[in-house]
Amino acid sequence: MNNNSMSKQTNLRRARRGQTRRTIVQGALAGGLAGLGLAGAAPFSRARAAADASKWPKDAFSQKKQADAIRVLYGKTPEPSDKVSLEAPEIAENGAVVPISVSTTLPDVTSITIVVSENPFPLAANYPIPAGTSAMVANRLKMAKTSKVIALVESGGKIFSASKEVKVTVGGCGG
Repeated sequence: MNNNSMSKQTNLRRARRGQTRRTIVQGALAGGLAGLGLAGAAPFSRARAAADASKWPKDAFSQKKQADAIRVLYGKTPEPSDKVSLEAPEIAENGAVVPISVSTTLPDVTSITIVVSENPFPLAANYPIPAGTSAMVANRLKMAKTSKVIALVESGGKIFSASKEVKVTVGGCGG
């Protein structure tokens, strides 16, 4: 018997016992976290993933118009604010990885959202902000074409915004 067929037999025996590579790695990671005293922080808990998924605003992310996505997510119209800072390049040479960051000096921020107006699904990101944490997020977004990027910050029951036009070039030529 060669090594390849022995490996396949070993994998088959493990699969029959419910041991797949995934479960072995998850168990090792959970054991390592438990050894560090972080047993509750195991990211692979199915119950934890299901709880997080139930909070995901699926309807808002499936909207095809910017105004509809904002309405479904917040039910309010945002008001422009100079206390919301949106950092984005004026020209993005590669629309597949456009760096965006949002921060604010507003108090009691509960969420930060990024909308890309001209994307097929404009709601690009929505971050819940836990109490007592810095209200700042950063991401690399995919942009279909030149578009207005809008940062929305929920604070004190109101929605505040900042926006910036980002030009996406074709092929990185700058034209």
